[in-house]
Amino acid sequence: MRARPPTLRLRPEQLELVLERTVLGFHRAVAGMAAAGNPILVDHVLREPSWLLDCLALFAGGDVVFVGVHCPLAELERRERARGDRELGRVAYHFARVHRHGSYDVEVDTSTSSPHACAVEILDFLARPVTSRAFDQLRKAHLPACPGALEGGAAAGQE
Repeated sequence: MRARPPTLRLRPEQLELVLERTVLGFHRAVAGMAAAGNPILVDHVLREPSWLLDCLALFAGGDVVFVGVHCPLAELERRERARGDRELGRVAYHFARVHRHGSYDVEVDTSTSSPHACAVEILDFLARPVTSRAFDQLRKAHLPACPGALEGGAAAGQE
């Protein structure tokens, strides 16, 4: 998400602050694109609870389909090693965090389904009538408990 050489010069605590600003800016860029009428597809690792809360506030009122993309940890670690361009161990760190909220509209497994088959599962979901979406349910469950935690979030845009 950030240029690697300048990022390597940051101390860990600085890197976390830069990453947080980058992610929050990314959310607002996506919300702005959607607010302008663009259909958006986002691949995002919501590793921090605050990132999910920010998205819930920013994308309020939007037609959000929340897709859970799953894969067993052993396979993810194999893929991480095979890529050769990732810090080993990051996938295990993310694995324990990214699905904590537990609610999706549709879920796919990339260890048992091809990318095409996963896309078909998502398209099948989109073809069915839906009365309630995961983001709406998560918003009701999480945002009333933390009023003011996302100052200005909802005013920044929607997906």
